[in-house]
Amino acid sequence: MKISRVTVDATQMNGVPCVRGLRIPVATIVEMVAQGMSDTEILTAYPDLELWDIREALSPSLHLNKLIQL
Repeated sequence: MKISRVTVDATQMNGVPCVRGLRIPVATIVEMVAQGMSDTEILTAYPDLELWDIREALSPSLHLNKLIQL
C-alpha cells in the first residue's frame, strides 16, 4: 500500500505524522478508534477528514514503517 495521505513536515506539529497536512495527527485518529469511535463519529468530529484518511492512518504498513525507523 502506498502511503500518500500521511505527511510529515518538520515545520508543522514538530514533525508529527499528520493527515494530508491538516494538523490532525495520525495518533489522534488511532486513539479515537481505540476508544471505540466509529468512522462516522470521527468524520463528524473532523469534517475535513475523508474515510480513506482514517483507513491509511490505521494501515499496518504505516505503523510497520515507523517501527523499522526506530
